Amino acid sequence: MNSVENVLKILKNGELEKAFSHINQIKKSESDEDILLLAEEITQLGFIEQGKDLFEFLLQKYPDEGEILLSLAEILTEMDKEDEAMLLLEQIDPEDDIYPSALLLEADLYQMQGMDEVSERKLHQAKQALPDEILIDFALGELYYQQGKFVESIASFEKVLPVMEEVGGIDISQRMAEALSSSGQFEAALPYFDKALENKLEINTLFEYGLTAYQAGYYETAVAKLSELKELDPEYHSLYLFLARSYEQLEELELSLKSVMEGIKADEFNKELYFFGGKIALKTGREQEAEDMFREALALDPGYLEAALTLMKLLVHQERHEDVVECIESIRSYGEDDPQFDWLLAVSYQGLEDYSEALNHYQKAYNSFETNQDFLNDYGYFLVEEGDRAGAREVFSKLLSENPANEEYIMMLERLEAE
Repeated sequence: MNSVENVLKILKNGELEKAFSHINQIKKSESDEDILLLAEEITQLGFIEQGKDLFEFLLQKYPDEGEILLSLAEILTEMDKEDEAMLLLEQIDPEDDIYPSALLLEADLYQMQGMDEVSERKLHQAKQALPDEILIDFALGELYYQQGKFVESIASFEKVLPVMEEVGGIDISQRMAEALSSSGQFEAALPYFDKALENKLEINTLFEYGLTAYQAGYYETAVAKLSELKELDPEYHSLYLFLARSYEQLEELELSLKSVMEGIKADEFNKELYFFGGKIALKTGREQEAEDMFREALALDPGYLEAALTLMKLLVHQERHEDVVECIESIRSYGEDDPQFDWLLAVSYQGLEDYSEALNHYQKAYNSFETNQDFLNDYGYFLVEEGDRAGAREVFSKLLSENPANEEYIMMLERLEAE
C-alpha cells in the first residue's frame, strides 16, 4: 500500500488528525503526481480545506498548469470564494485543453452573480471549442430555463435528451416537460411528464403534470394525476383547486364541490377554494351555501374583489338591496373600489326606492359602462320610470344601434319618440 492509499484508508476510518499529519508529510516526500492524486481524492471525499492546501502547494511549482488552476477554482467556488475562483480561471491559457471546462465554471460563476449575458457568452465560447459536448448544451438549457427563455431552453434540452436522461441529478424529461408547459405548449409537455414520472415518482412533478393536463384541456387526465397525488400526499394543498376545476369541466359538480371541501379541510385559509366552492354551490342551486363561502373568502381577504362582486350579484338577484349597500361600504372602508360598485349601488338604491341615489350612481357608472348592453338596459328602463324621456331615448338609441333587430327596444324608442 503506497502512502496515498494509506492516507485515504486512515481518513475513511475517521482518524482525521493522523491523516492530516500524513498529508503534511506527503508534501515533503512524495512525487508531484502522487500529491495531485491525493488532492483530487481527498477533495472528492469532502476534505476541501486539505485539498485546497495541496493544490496551492502544487500551484507554486506549476503556476500555469490549467488543471491545477481549474481544480483550485472549483474548490474556491464550493467555499463561496467566487471572486478568487474567477481570478484563477482567468489565468488559464485559451490554448489549454482544460480551457472549455474553465469556461463552463466561469459561466456558472457569472450566472451566480446575475450576469446572465456574460454567462451565455462563455457557454457559447465553450460550445465553439467543443461542438459535440452535450454538457454544454445542458448548461445552456439550464441557463435559458432559469431566465424564462423556454423556447431556447427546449432547443438545448432536445440535444441532450437522446444522449443523457439525467445530468447532475436533473431529469431532462422533467425539464423538457416544465419548459414546454411554461411556454404554453401544454399538450406537447404531457409525454415528457409521463417519462419523468416513469423515471421517478415525484409529487411536484405529479402536480405539474395534473396542472398541465388541465391547461391542455385533458380534464380526465388531470383528475387521474391529481387524485393520485392526493392519495400520496393529501396535505399537498395546491392540488385541490385544480382537481375541483377539472371536475367542473367534466360537469361532475358534486365531485368538484367535494374536492373543494377536502381542500378547505387541508387548508382552511385558502380564499380561492372558498370562492370557487361558492361558484360551484351556485351552479347546483345552493344559494345559502354559496353566500357562506363567499363571505368566508372575504373574511380571509376583505379586499377580494372577485368574491365581493359575485356575492353582491347574488344579493341583487335575491333583492337584498340593503345588504348590497352594506357590503360595498364595508369593502370600500378597506380602500378597495371597482366601477361595478356604482352599478350595483344604482340597482340596489332603485330597489330601495331611493331614486336620487340610484340616479347618482347610474351617472357615476355610465362612463365605465356606456358600451355595456346589460348596464344600458338597466339604466334605460330606470330613466323611463323616472320620466327622463330625453335621457332614455339616448340610451335606447345606443342599445338599438348594437341590437337593430330587438323588437322590445324598437317599440320602446318609438314610444319615447312619440311622446
